[in-house]
Amino acid sequence: MTLRHVYPINISDLRPTPPATGEPIFETVDPTTLFVDPSYQRDIGERGIRQIRKMIEHWDWSKFRAPVCAYAESEDGSTALKVIDGQHTCIAAASHPSIHRIPVQIVEAPDQTAQASAFIGQNVDRLGVTKLQLHQAALTAGEEHALDTQHVCDRAGIKVLLTTPHRYEAGDTVAITAISALVKKHTAMKARQILEVLAKANLAPIKDAHIKAVELLMTDEEYCDAFEPEDLTKEIETAGATAEHEAKIFSVAHKVPVWKALAVTWFKKTRKKRKASA
Repeated sequence: MTLRHVYPINISDLRPTPPATGEPIFETVDPTTLFVDPSYQRDIGERGIRQIRKMIEHWDWSKFRAPVCAYAESEDGSTALKVIDGQHTCIAAASHPSIHRIPVQIVEAPDQTAQASAFIGQNVDRLGVTKLQLHQAALTAGEEHALDTQHVCDRAGIKVLLTTPHRYEAGDTVAITAISALVKKHTAMKARQILEVLAKANLAPIKDAHIKAVELLMTDEEYCDAFEPEDLTKEIETAGATAEHEAKIFSVAHKVPVWKALAVTWFKKTRKKRKASA
């Protein structure tokens, strides 16, 4: 077998910046001495427990990926080693009877903001990490768009959850991708007005389709001047699941996305403004 050298690519059109932090170091540690920051890392759910059990049952060092950690100050003022990425691996190692020490990669991230930012960098393209987790980490890191998005949600009366619960309350949502896109596309005031229509309708939860449907009705010239937002809210609350069922049928019959069919369904039954007499 012929091996191939690692070789540099042509970067004549780039202007590389010097690294902002020092090189990571590698140490072997007792996994039970590590800590996790719950402000942006979720608790381990049933799916995570299954993953951990599988790792324990089939531990393979050739597939091991060193967790990424950073030194942090604990509540009592002592120095702690905080896991930024790889808590499932750490828990599996701590639970395995034959594993007493594991190698970890320690990066320079001196405070919670830097650590949350590092978490985003480690996980932004990872399928196992949810958009909700990345949003929470971005908030902790002080990222402007995440803060704007959260502020709009707070003003609208919408609660963005970190994980999917067993039971939703009115105003709860996990549709952070749709909300983030809404805030990017419109002014903060317009995004808030759109979300308020849904929050006041007491939906539990507020879904992606709901957000896209109301966005269409509140911004498209064909619809936006034909009704008052409070009348749309009343129709959404009154129609409930019936409107969503009708929208699914409409979607199939007319070959349009469900969210667009839902917008049409709500609009048809929303009380219209009276046209001013000439």
